[in-house]
Amino acid sequence: MALRTPRTGCPWDLEQTFATIAPYTIEEAYEVADAIARGDLADLRDELGDLLLQVVFHARMAQEQGAFTFGDVVEAITEKMLRRHPHVFGDADAKRPDAVRGLWEEIKAAEKAARAARRGAGTEGALAGVPIALPALLRAQKLQSKAGQVGFDWNDPQAVLAKIREETEEIASALASGNNNAARAEVGDLLFAAVNLARHLDGDAEEALRATNQKFERRFRAIEAALARQGRTPAQATLAEMDALWDDAKRNEKLAPASDTAAE
Repeated sequence: MALRTPRTGCPWDLEQTFATIAPYTIEEAYEVADAIARGDLADLRDELGDLLLQVVFHARMAQEQGAFTFGDVVEAITEKMLRRHPHVFGDADAKRPDAVRGLWEEIKAAEKAARAARRGAGTEGALAGVPIALPALLRAQKLQSKAGQVGFDWNDPQAVLAKIREETEEIASALASGNNNAARAEVGDLLFAAVNLARHLDGDAEEALRATNQKFERRFRAIEAALARQGRTPAQATLAEMDALWDDAKRNEKLAPASDTAAE
């Protein structure tokens, strides 16, 4: 990788570390997801290239430290896929998706135990292996899923919905007492419960919120466009006027073909 070659490489690239590059790696992964959400395959091609560069960059820094090379990265993931798909590359029988998931989890559990033994750390806890650096919604969903695998879980979405109602009441109580610190903590509990409801509905909280963000942007842009036709900006409109324009945008989306807008 010429960018990291001493004396002749790029000064900026040469001073980077795993820690300084990590935020860019996360950003590129999100840009891949964004291209997929927009259905832009040309952009997806470019963003996948950017993400691949991140892998190459990390591998090169590791190689400089004598830890591993890009080839080792490819070999490691190849071995993992072979190991985790014995129903494809071996003799295991798993014809249904639920059977594949069960087999996958069994193999991951065995890998976790072997990793703990290698580190001399004893048996790893049920929540081990969920990176702290994950986005909070995604990490919450993974923590809940892992806890659910050992039986610490609700078995009915209605029970989760009841928990959400309980959390909103606790927020209301904290606000009524003027305790904003407690209210903020309860908001965190509410978000955690909402993630749990998404999971029990076989959904992904991160994707759900991303879709809602897009819906908000789309409708707010409609407000701006409507006001622009009047020669005004949102700052020059009242909240009531903008609420009415929001309702118009929402109504227009419901009248549009289902493929054109996100479902309500």
